[in-house]
Amino acid sequence: MTSTADKKPPNPLGPATSHRDFVSWGIEQVAYVKAGVIDEQAVWTIHAADGTRIGWAPARELALAAVRQNDLEPLSVH
Repeated sequence: MTSTADKKPPNPLGPATSHRDFVSWGIEQVAYVKAGVIDEQAVWTIHAADGTRIGWAPARELALAAVRQNDLEPLSVH
């Protein structure tokens, strides 16, 4: 018999999402572009679906072009 203290509370966001889930949704085919600051300079950062920064550009148009040149679909983050 287990006590209620042994049970984890349910995740309010639902079950954990696996890498396989992201792949099945095509998440590996997108990159997110958002405004950022690097070395006190305003830039546009490029991020993988998991949030890892994978690049940056001095202008939004250049960041979007870099994403497309790498066969990814750019999405903006506000």
